[in-house]
Amino acid sequence: MFTREQTKTVAIGDRIIGGGNPILIQSMTNTRTEDVAATVAQIKELTRAGCEIIRCTVPTLEAAKAIREIKKQITIPLVADIHFDYKMAIAAMENGADKIRINPGNIGSEEKVRAVVETAKERNIPIRVGVNSGSLEKELVEKYHGVTAEGIVESALDKVHMIEDMDYDNLVISIKSSDVLKCVRAHELLSEKTDHPLHVGITESGTLISGNIKSSIGLALILSKGIGDTIRVSLTGDPVEEIKSAKLILRTLGLRKGGIEVVSCPTCGRTRIDLIGLANQVEKLVADYPLDIKVAVMGCAVNGPGEAKEADLGIAGGLSEGLLIKKGEIIRKVPEKELLAALKDELDHWQN
Repeated sequence: MFTREQTKTVAIGDRIIGGGNPILIQSMTNTRTEDVAATVAQIKELTRAGCEIIRCTVPTLEAAKAIREIKKQITIPLVADIHFDYKMAIAAMENGADKIRINPGNIGSEEKVRAVVETAKERNIPIRVGVNSGSLEKELVEKYHGVTAEGIVESALDKVHMIEDMDYDNLVISIKSSDVLKCVRAHELLSEKTDHPLHVGITESGTLISGNIKSSIGLALILSKGIGDTIRVSLTGDPVEEIKSAKLILRTLGLRKGGIEVVSCPTCGRTRIDLIGLANQVEKLVADYPLDIKVAVMGCAVNGPGEAKEADLGIAGGLSEGLLIKKGEIIRKVPEKELLAALKDELDHWQN
């Protein structure tokens, strides 16, 4: 099996993936790419949230030309997402795309794929070869008696080998399925057969709750095996939520440091403060602090103080009040309505 440390390195703009480099977080705009102002505004918002590579759809020549203007106003690499029309891939690269995403299976003839590859080769632009289980070729469905991990991998490698035979190997591979365990198995099989970097995600995973659960399970199973060089949490919702989830998944797996981790108890009948409201407020508050610490928000005096002592900073609720705990020591009692402000003051003056 080729792990992250063993995959080839690929430069996407000024970012390097593969070869043991940090796993980068991607998302995709949901604006019309032709609308430069709206697309730039969304990319900037995603960048502030922690997005490191952005993908934009390029269905028209106008969208391809918009890439040139978008690139002038953003600070992260831009990937052009291409379907069906090979001319859009060429136009996107000519207008400054840092990478293109294609499925050679829906681009058309080998001659059209070659035209795309030749342009990429001239400009040394990486190609992400993407295959989804939903678009698996009929012959592979028949060969494997249905849509299987084996069929997905064979489809992807067929397309990769086609491009390699055109004397180009600046490639990233993406294989996706909405079936979590099938997707995990496919990545295991693929990592045994190629050392190209892999972009990992669970496609069509769903809305905020179901999508986060499916993506967290799938990405954790894949990443914990040492597989994956970039990730996207695909959610039906605000793309900013994808970034928040991706960061948390990477931190939880110990694959990324930085950012405040909030832990909070699930509430019970002993809770005497508005713990749910407070915990949500704390999560919003800490998002703006570049600190690598743990903050605990606990609801009662039974387990709260003990649990909070394991965090760098914590609140343990009582009857309309709470204890403020720092580095395992109780600092003071604070009225419930002042807890958030007290926590903010500690964060503002935080020193390790």
